[in-house]
Amino acid sequence: MSGTLADEIRDRLGDLSPAERKVARVLLAGYPAAVFETVATIAERAAVSTPTVLRCASRLGYRGFPDLQAALRAELDARNASPITLYESAAAAQTPVPGATTGGDRSPDPQLALVQQALSQTFHEMSPHEFESAAELLADPRRRIHLVGGRFTHLLAQYLGLHLMQIRDQVSFLPDRDVERTSFLTQLARRDVTVVFDYRRYEDDMTLIAELARERGGKVIAFTDPWLSPASAHADVVLISQVNSASPYDSLTPTLALVEALISAVLDRLGPDAHQRMKDAEGVARRTGLL
Repeated sequence: MSGTLADEIRDRLGDLSPAERKVARVLLAGYPAAVFETVATIAERAAVSTPTVLRCASRLGYRGFPDLQAALRAELDARNASPITLYESAAAAQTPVPGATTGGDRSPDPQLALVQQALSQTFHEMSPHEFESAAELLADPRRRIHLVGGRFTHLLAQYLGLHLMQIRDQVSFLPDRDVERTSFLTQLARRDVTVVFDYRRYEDDMTLIAELARERGGKVIAFTDPWLSPASAHADVVLISQVNSASPYDSLTPTLALVEALISAVLDRLGPDAHQRMKDAEGVARRTGLL
């Protein structure tokens, strides 16, 4: 999946008639709930006829309005999927093949192909503008950088943060303990950049952190999946990675590759300053016995 139904509607606005565009704007304004309204209600809100609503759905590539609604249901199911539901749906879809091998004899080729596809699609669909904006923000020495992630993605936040610490100053992780985290969030300021990693199933505190950072005038970079974390609504930069996997767990390999590409881009922008920072850090590490 390369985007949401809302993205698809926005992309097709130019293909719609003026009346159909009114319908599309009603759907986008109240997305996703508006899509589940009756055709008559949508027609009334858009000030168009009922047939116009039906034509809009057809022009968007659906057999009818129920088909469009079914597509949104599938999107929302995917957005809220957990490892358990993914495991159960995959198991239900499997059809045993007579004579097929199992266990250790199974070829890894399909799994490798999925990872390769996810990697390729992630970088193919990456917005150069979003990537460049993220690199510029992380390379700005006037800004403090704060990083936070979720259940699994805190590992990615640490991976990015530990690299940034070697090449620039003022990089930190949001504390885990309540009192320390509250104090930390209270001190967020206008020149700060908060980097949030949030993938399905999304975590409410990631959205609240992004919201607080924006309220205080800072910048927010959100790493997320194609279904978009709610934190994305508060982000200045959104970096999307595919998560296709042969297992019930979403793959974070494409995100790791994106993080490494971003580290390289930041390093290029910092230039000699990053080199000197690395030399200074290594000198301190050797002197204190850490290397």
